[in-house]
Amino acid sequence: MSTTGSPRPAQVSAARRRTVVDALRRGAVPESGLDLLATGLDRFETALDAELDAVASGGSVFKAVRGEYGSGKTFFTRWLGERAKRRNFAVAEIQISENETPLHKLETVYRRLTERLTTASFPPSALRPVVDAWFYALEEDALAAGATEDELPGEVEKLLVARLAEVSRHAPSFATALRGYRAALADGDEATAAAVLAWLGGQPHVAAAARRSAGVRGDLDHFGALGFLQGLLTVLRDSGHTGLFVVLDEVETLQRVRSDARDKALNALRQLIDEVHSGRFPGLYLVITGTPAFYDGQQGVQRLAPLAQRLATDFTTDPRFDNPRAVQIRLPGFTRESLVGLGVTIRDLYADAATSPERVRTVVDDAYVADLARAVGGALGGKVGVAPRLFLKKLVGDVLDRVDQFDDFDPRQHYKLTVASSELTDVERNLAATVIGGSASADDIDLEL
Repeated sequence: MSTTGSPRPAQVSAARRRTVVDALRRGAVPESGLDLLATGLDRFETALDAELDAVASGGSVFKAVRGEYGSGKTFFTRWLGERAKRRNFAVAEIQISENETPLHKLETVYRRLTERLTTASFPPSALRPVVDAWFYALEEDALAAGATEDELPGEVEKLLVARLAEVSRHAPSFATALRGYRAALADGDEATAAAVLAWLGGQPHVAAAARRSAGVRGDLDHFGALGFLQGLLTVLRDSGHTGLFVVLDEVETLQRVRSDARDKALNALRQLIDEVHSGRFPGLYLVITGTPAFYDGQQGVQRLAPLAQRLATDFTTDPRFDNPRAVQIRLPGFTRESLVGLGVTIRDLYADAATSPERVRTVVDDAYVADLARAVGGALGGKVGVAPRLFLKKLVGDVLDRVDQFDDFDPRQHYKLTVASSELTDVERNLAATVIGGSASADDIDLEL
């Protein structure tokens, strides 16, 4: 993520500004409002928008994003997710991890997807509103076709069977569970309806009585998960959504799991890519993120030759000529100049809502922002590429907040950058250790500005 390109919108609502600033203060990537910061991504916009439009028209896309730690992978995928949501996509971001969401267990990945499912109108989990909207759409279609009130249940059933015919070839229990959910609602049995919907979302340990009433058995397995994803895409499309945008974040964690689990996960990823490219999942835009070591190293993609072939992309040319249409795209990461530019953008965004906007811009001028960026980069061994999170956290929480609240606060006189080991991530901590002689248990790092 660089900071040269289109300016941010002139008018920003207080809620959007607060969302962004509060997240940066915590050292987190904002969940929304990323277009306020996403200058410099215009080089990707044309190609990615064309892919989103293709998916909205019934296609499917797989994309791999590569970048070092701090290059903005999470920011990039959330920015792209916001663009998808503006096109009426449903969106889900899933963190891959060995214990919580192992990639080789697709039933768990599907469950996390339904838990994190969000739309422009509903926060996670939006599964129930989506299913309810689907049944409403079926009823409207049946009435439009001339069905009477007495005929409506039967006509809705016919439409359900017809719309899910392809899904039922692979996962007949998906349609069965939907019938059970509707029947429970018709009977006024909210507890059973909620339990059946939880089973439809891949949740384990659903009460046996609820499963029996819906006519389904057992829990969702690895192979059934793909059929359920196909069913979810159908429901989303028929309920008015143009597609589903899914992010599998931090896939590089596969390099640290047991070799047998890693091999299964890599094969599951290969299977997902093949299914997307085969056209089984119309309306799906699937993105994974990972570090260059994951894509190029022997403990990652290169461990499975068929997967390596599917993700192979030429990065030997100048990054200026990277192809954003390729299956794998590279994020260049930050330079000191782009980090300073981002800091200035945040300073101006903050100042617009400050008590004294001109004081904020004067005291925290461009030169001071550059000094702070240089100091934070120095605290992390000069690795500017991993500094954005910490830099923005310090800029907002330690500097801008104080300038806004205290009329006599001058960061050049009253603030000394202190980086505590406890506030660093593992990668940042390892880099910070090099600044003080390589100790892995570094205490605070004090730098005069």
